[in-house]
Amino acid sequence: MKISCIGGGPASLYFSILAKKENPSWDISVYEQNPDNVTFGFGVVFSDETMENFKDADIESYKAITNSFVHWDDIDVFHKGHQIRSRGHGFAGMQRLKLLQILEARARELGVTIIHDIIVKDLSDYQDSDLILASDGIASSIRGKYSEEFGADVVMRPNKFTWLGSTKAFDTFTFYFNEYEGGLWRAHCYQYMPGRSTFIVETTEDTWRRSGLETATEDDTVDYIGRVFEKELGNDTLITNNSIWRTFPRVKNKNYFHKNIVLMGDALHTAHFSIGSGTKLAMEDAVTLFEAVNENNHDLKTALTAFQEKREPIVNALQRAAQVSMEWFENVERYHDIMEPMQFSYSLLTRSLRINHQNFGLRDLELLNQVDNWVADKASEQTGIPKERETVPPIFTPFKLRDMVIPNRIAVSPMCMYSADDGLVGDWHLVHLGSRAAGGAGLIMTESTAVSKEGRITPGCAGIYNDDHCAAWARIVDYTHQHSDAKIGIQLSHAGRKASTKLQWEGGEQAPLQEGAWPTMAASAIPYSKNNPVPKEMDRQDMDLVREQFVAATLKAEQAGFDMIELHCAHGYLLNTFLSPKTNKRSDEYGGSIENRLRYPVEIFRAIRQSWPETKPISVRISATDWVEGGVEMNDILDIAKTFKLLGCDILDVSSGQVVSDENPEYGRLFQLPFSDQIRMEANIPTMTVGNIQSYADANSIIASGRGDICVIARMHLFDPYWTRHAANNLNYDLKMPNQYKSVQKYTPRWT
Repeated sequence: MKISCIGGGPASLYFSILAKKENPSWDISVYEQNPDNVTFGFGVVFSDETMENFKDADIESYKAITNSFVHWDDIDVFHKGHQIRSRGHGFAGMQRLKLLQILEARARELGVTIIHDIIVKDLSDYQDSDLILASDGIASSIRGKYSEEFGADVVMRPNKFTWLGSTKAFDTFTFYFNEYEGGLWRAHCYQYMPGRSTFIVETTEDTWRRSGLETATEDDTVDYIGRVFEKELGNDTLITNNSIWRTFPRVKNKNYFHKNIVLMGDALHTAHFSIGSGTKLAMEDAVTLFEAVNENNHDLKTALTAFQEKREPIVNALQRAAQVSMEWFENVERYHDIMEPMQFSYSLLTRSLRINHQNFGLRDLELLNQVDNWVADKASEQTGIPKERETVPPIFTPFKLRDMVIPNRIAVSPMCMYSADDGLVGDWHLVHLGSRAAGGAGLIMTESTAVSKEGRITPGCAGIYNDDHCAAWARIVDYTHQHSDAKIGIQLSHAGRKASTKLQWEGGEQAPLQEGAWPTMAASAIPYSKNNPVPKEMDRQDMDLVREQFVAATLKAEQAGFDMIELHCAHGYLLNTFLSPKTNKRSDEYGGSIENRLRYPVEIFRAIRQSWPETKPISVRISATDWVEGGVEMNDILDIAKTFKLLGCDILDVSSGQVVSDENPEYGRLFQLPFSDQIRMEANIPTMTVGNIQSYADANSIIASGRGDICVIARMHLFDPYWTRHAANNLNYDLKMPNQYKSVQKYTPRWT
């Protein structure tokens, strides 16, 4: 087999080593544009875990690489004059040039041909190759030529950065955050060889421009950055190597190969330097491709398909982590001023979501205990309730909204049960909500509860629009208060254009009723989907009527004894149709600008706030994105959040989507958390965060890092009504038991 590798980086070299070792007769050539012993950049980083993956692949290169390592276990974060050190992380650095020299030497030893000083822009000279590896870097000309075939997606990120070196020998992975001349500068620093360190500097484009670096030479950059980090550098100097100012390109590809051309390394995918995984990804690409070719008897078509099938989910997961990490650094100003050093450092260390509360503790239990103690102190200050012990798991700290104190940070999400009779809730709802209250959750939220008969989503949806409804809800509220410490809130809603549909298990929101249907209405006469009827565009009379229905429902909620109400302005229901530009095409004062689109939801909120006791909180549920082009934007969401806060909203329940039927959500673990994080920080309002929260460790991380104030959990509560109690057991926390269950306090469960 003849294989041509375009680009002499880690992906090409490592694949050529593995392939040539296994198949000595293969003709493998590597073509690199740089001269021999020349590369850009300074150091590369590997985790201890990563290197173990390469041990079995090729022991000879593994030994040579690991013998060149500089090891460290600690991470230092410098923030506002404070140093926070975290131990137990296990990293190693080495010179990038040394890595390439080791891989080249090993490849040549096995018989691979390596040619330097050759720029490949046209593959016509390589048509006789059975396989072509396009490993020609971030700016890959091959990917560019076949951009459509690969489904290339390249996004230039907003921040500016430059890759410098330093004579300062850092003994930890070090992060600096320095304010200078009105801007915030970040430095990512690590040693890669004795007496030499990588020193990556990053800032916003605005700060970069204000600093006069737009036309800076390398000497200008060294001079300016030397002043920014004068104290930190001391007598040490900065080193350049093509240290120009860049923007980071986020590279993805829908298709990993085209015919016999396969993308590898940075040409295929990038991962932001803040998680240091570019080299790791490239070398793992090589291992997976080699295994795919070998396992499929050199059938390249089958092998390349297998390569993408195996590699894509791993790459996607790491890129999601890299994206979150990158966005944290891009927006670090959001955290820098507001957070105290302990929380800031924890937020940084857990930013990618790959490290959660549990595995953080496995690395550095001492610091984790300090974090937990800090969170507990802040909760005590916020609620006025003394700490019960030094280290309380963050999710078991209390939280106060007006006069309501929630005993812990776990909430049962509003989940429709489709089991009411003409809006009347019954035994199912009592058992469903009551069991979750007994299960330890701090806050119980009812399902979407209609303020009118016409406001129901389905005939089985709950309501609170007559006295019988009020009495039925009072039964559930009384049970919750009598048998648990939980607080209970009711979500008030009008389904709008998504009303008059079948039960979820009968087709749901895109299956309108055939019998017993009722008219629907919305901000504009736009159906939810092609299956749904066209709703009436609300006129002034409709708007006044619905406002009064919300007020009446609010009064009944108070009569029933609810601790909190939530105004549903999300998920494509009536009020959300006013907020989203996809569903609001009005030409009057309720359409157009975000100020106008907010006008009617504001009218509703003002009316219920005036009708609800001052001592009791109100939440608003919002969709932070429509998951579709042309939908609501984050600037709009921040305006919405700030407006509701000014009007007396106490906390925002941050969800997303379900606004239009053709949405394209990006699902995944904690996929909605970044919305809660940004809104909490930039609108300065507490948030309830949702979105595939499954583990106790993730929930603890969310609270400790300040990404949300309450974790709202849906499906896990359907699966396990006692999720919170099981969390307490897992975390060795003594959660108060109902009298009826106290015998279990001396019981040791056997889970397997």
